[in-house]
Amino acid sequence: MNRLLSRSILAVSGTLLLVVGSSVLFKPEAFAAANGIALPESASLLSEYRAPGGMLIASAALILLGAVRTQYMRLAFALAALVYGSYGVSRLIALVLDGTPSAALTQAMAIELLLGSVCLAATLKLNRSQVKTRQR
Repeated sequence: MNRLLSRSILAVSGTLLLVVGSSVLFKPEAFAAANGIALPESASLLSEYRAPGGMLIASAALILLGAVRTQYMRLAFALAALVYGSYGVSRLIALVLDGTPSAALTQAMAIELLLGSVCLAATLKLNRSQVKTRQR
């Protein structure tokens, strides 16, 4: 995979996480409403809902760093694969256990699984190329 494509994938992955994380942390009611969910006014529930937003923002920062600094690219792809893959697989499990969610959440699952798979493939490719470089 060439550097421009790698940087582009990481930039898209990081920016998407930054937008979602910021929305979850700072505008949870609006974010939930966009997915057909009405959050009641409960400090405990809002705290629980906002908490993953910070983790998504931190992950986005590291992924975006990998888009800019080559030495962090492999770590950034691995983190993106982990974040997107875990969200996508968790939504698949929820689909089996709970039934079909809104169209927006089904689309989110598809995007998460796609980006998670692409980033996992990139991680594996970078790992293989690094092993080949060491063997020379």
